[in-house]
Amino acid sequence: MQNADLYSLLKANPYPGRGILLGRSADGGQAVIAYFIMGRSENSRNRVFEKTDDGIRTRAFDESKITDPSLIIYHPVRVLENGMVIVTNGDQTDTIKEYLEQGKCYRHALLSRTFEPDAPNYTPRISGVLKPDGSYNLSILKSLAGDAGCCCRYFYEYDAPQAGVGHLIHTYRGDGSPLPSFEGEPVRVALTAPGPEALAAALWESLNEDNKISLFVQYHDLKTGQAKTVLCNKHKEG
Repeated sequence: MQNADLYSLLKANPYPGRGILLGRSADGGQAVIAYFIMGRSENSRNRVFEKTDDGIRTRAFDESKITDPSLIIYHPVRVLENGMVIVTNGDQTDTIKEYLEQGKCYRHALLSRTFEPDAPNYTPRISGVLKPDGSYNLSILKSLAGDAGCCCRYFYEYDAPQAGVGHLIHTYRGDGSPLPSFEGEPVRVALTAPGPEALAAALWESLNEDNKISLFVQYHDLKTGQAKTVLCNKHKEG
């Protein structure tokens, strides 16, 4: 199977929404994570990524402009003590964390959740779990063709990631009203960037200038467990 060009894919889509990329570096020695957010409303665009003790959180750039924090303020990334990394597009990060710390499965956590209650879009909840050995899981919870009464849950598990290959999943197929949900399996893409700085720069440049908000990129050394992180925010502090 041919790997899609990650950057061309994003450049061709003005509004993929929020996206998760998990994979393996070209040299095979690094596990790769990326998460981006986009927005169309003033409330959604008024955000930055901020580092925390165990990952990152979203934060209002201008507190006075926040009108509804319920679906835009959350912890996209949390790292567990056992080295697992959770990355999601909502507060299901904390649900997965709670279940994993109880010795349960991420799938069980997501069976307790559904898509976002933002009719008529019913934005999918996308989630990923990266394990210390570099294997990873992705999932999406979405409505059935806009039906608020039916949640479809899809789980994808990659137990032997290939060097230079990643899988991208995002919330929307593109712009629209209502926004059309992502369809199909996570897209298999080529990962050629030699490090987090290069990947972050290329991803940031590929995202639509008007709609992009923030980007998180992290490379995990599979031998040492050390991580290198890059954050990009459209809003600049100071």
